[in-house]
Amino acid sequence: MKEIKPFTYCSIAHKGPLADMSGVIGQLMQAMQSQGLFASIRGPMIGVYYNSPGQVKPEDFSWEVGFEVSEQASPQAPLEKKTWNYATIAAAVHAGPYAKAGETIQRLMDWIKAQGFTASGPVLERYLNNPMQVKPEELRTEIWIPAKKK
Repeated sequence: MKEIKPFTYCSIAHKGPLADMSGVIGQLMQAMQSQGLFASIRGPMIGVYYNSPGQVKPEDFSWEVGFEVSEQASPQAPLEKKTWNYATIAAAVHAGPYAKAGETIQRLMDWIKAQGFTASGPVLERYLNNPMQVKPEELRTEIWIPAKKK
């Protein structure tokens, strides 16, 4: 369990399968470049997942990708400026391919329940290294799940 201070991020929201990820990341990067927002980035790329691909149809999967940015950043459409306000989180680091992160998320959900907590917000993934620079088995993803006492 960790306590996290609120932070500002900008993102592109998407509803659809994870297979759309590379295209959405492309839109994010193009929009951030055209708006001159790269200098405002304050952390690694993040993904926020509002439901689970195992529990909804692919076309109903709701998620977004973005970056933590300075509070002064002023992103415009298609980007959205948001604040992460979930203070208490359960956290774990997933080692390996993104496609297997769901296994770590499930283990973390089970751990949360075993500790007398319940999930209380969307899953956030912080991508700690670049998939273009490391092998899939060397990828590291920090997973955050907001939690509160039952």
